Amino acid sequence: MSEESPLIRSLRAAVDAAPHDIPLRLHLAELLLDAGAQHAAIAEAAVALQHAPGDAGARALMTRAMGAAVPAGTEGTEGTKETRTPYDPTEPPSAPAPALVPTPETGPSAPEEPATGFDWRAAADQVGDVIPPRFIGGGTGVGIGTGGETEPGPGTGAAPEAPLAADGTGDPANASAWDVDAPGTLRLADVGGMREVKERLEAAFLAPMRNPELRKLYGKSLRGGLLLYGPPGCGKTFIARAIAGELGANFLSVSIDDVLDMWIGNSERNMHEIFRTARRKAPCVVFLDELDALGAKRSRTQHSGLRNTVNQLLSELDGIDSAANEGVFVLAATNVPWDVDIALRRPGRLDRTLLVLPPDAPAREAILRYHLRERPVENVDLGKLVKATDGLSGADLAHVCEAAAESALLDSARTGTVRMIGMKDLLSAVKQIVPSTEPWFAAARNVAMYANDGGMYDDLVTYLKKKRKL
Repeated sequence: MSEESPLIRSLRAAVDAAPHDIPLRLHLAELLLDAGAQHAAIAEAAVALQHAPGDAGARALMTRAMGAAVPAGTEGTEGTKETRTPYDPTEPPSAPAPALVPTPETGPSAPEEPATGFDWRAAADQVGDVIPPRFIGGGTGVGIGTGGETEPGPGTGAAPEAPLAADGTGDPANASAWDVDAPGTLRLADVGGMREVKERLEAAFLAPMRNPELRKLYGKSLRGGLLLYGPPGCGKTFIARAIAGELGANFLSVSIDDVLDMWIGNSERNMHEIFRTARRKAPCVVFLDELDALGAKRSRTQHSGLRNTVNQLLSELDGIDSAANEGVFVLAATNVPWDVDIALRRPGRLDRTLLVLPPDAPAREAILRYHLRERPVENVDLGKLVKATDGLSGADLAHVCEAAAESALLDSARTGTVRMIGMKDLLSAVKQIVPSTEPWFAAARNVAMYANDGGMYDDLVTYLKKKRKL
């Protein structure tokens, strides 16, 4: 097609303005296909599949575009253009979408291929019959779960268990305002690597709670909570859920959106109701996410409403060892502990801290295995990949796998031949990713050097010296 029509140009502008609008992009791809620009239509359909891999319309359109593709240089010649019905995103596709990756139960099966066009059966066979071994090298084979299970690793954004609503007692207006997750099956053993973190958790938090008789014998108090801090994307929320699983407790996650309200007094009331709900659901772990937002330094806070909210939080924490609060455990997480009000960290409140660092080598291997477990890969040297990803967070590792899959997908769409993800894709993705933890360590270095009063950040200083960042 030598020149695009005004309608196609307008649709391109609309797609550029709304790149995530899948129906709009598919409509553009349909018009390009009708105009004889098969390769351009394939590119648009590939982007749509990248955003919505399960979209039946996108997969059906990709099938048509592959089937109608012509050799380079012949677009626009006589006989290459067909008469087609304009694409309607509200209508179901005329044929079932082909499945590129067969399920293990059914084997490498695929729908009947069109009379003419791309050979989807051969493509499914290519992906289904993965060339063994999937992984090579001297990896330790450390799994994320116990007994061969593969639970999400640190920073992977594990999906919570089904939420359990409040029981309806107390104030009817807030009876079901806070969702409490039922006790999950996640345990610290499901967290790959991070041995030092687990040992400190066991000594400072879990062992006293598991052994009430020994706690009574040694006079160990449960007063106070645990503050997890460290760079973003390293699994603080995931570890908090694992702690709740170790305790067999319900889980109530609290963010600033759950607390702050535009009306005077409502924010403090919300904070009180959150802890009240946790008492009704005891044993319950209250997880205060982004504590620097919920408990910012009052000396830097100009708005009286937020200061009052911090005061209410302090009041709730002061009562954490009372009879009414039996079975309520407080965990908090922050990326910037130096911005948290100092009163929150005094003994009896969030007095125990734990630094959660980027995943170590066993943890990185476990995370990479998890994110590659259902993708078509071949001959991936996990040992080499683990070394190349030193310093990346769990979120960075997930992005590496996603970028490698995207590269293989787009290459398959352009060539018309489905290929598997290899080491070249993964190492290329690693080179393109800047560790998201570096800005955090740049700020933490100054704190460790000039604001480590009382040895509050000794563990951070030790790590920075070990990595020669200090």
